[in-house]
Amino acid sequence: MLGLLAVNWRLSPTKLDLFVWHKSTGMLVLTLVAIRLAWRATHPPPPWPSNMPRWERIAAGVTHGLLYAVMIAMPLSGWVVSSAAGVPFSIYWRIPLPSIVAPDRHLAEVAAGVHFGLGVALVALLVLHVGAALRHHYVKRDDVLVRMLPWRKTSR
Repeated sequence: MLGLLAVNWRLSPTKLDLFVWHKSTGMLVLTLVAIRLAWRATHPPPPWPSNMPRWERIAAGVTHGLLYAVMIAMPLSGWVVSSAAGVPFSIYWRIPLPSIVAPDRHLAEVAAGVHFGLGVALVALLVLHVGAALRHHYVKRDDVLVRMLPWRKTSR
């Protein structure tokens, strides 16, 4: 959302600030996802409820995998956009980020399209994920949602 706001803002110092916040948040998300994946590698999730159908387990696994993939690919594609556009960038105005590709206008345009498409995919996956969690909690009345919450423990 911040990226769309920045793109559509009139050229001004505020527009540049919005882009810094957008890009910096993307790099923060990339870092947090890397930490989360490292943590997940050493801390497996609790088992699925025994009465959960196989198709739901597969759908959950695919959705989680796609969420992680998009949360990695989206900031990387944004980094490619900035690099290919020849726009220098510092995370939160403090940490310079090196270019990962040479300036190339066509590549910047393609990467921007990919970045936007990944944003649309992220929103769709989030809606699916939240909807499934709410379905489990309010319709199926199982503990799938509760087990996601860090402050709650399940009975399993």
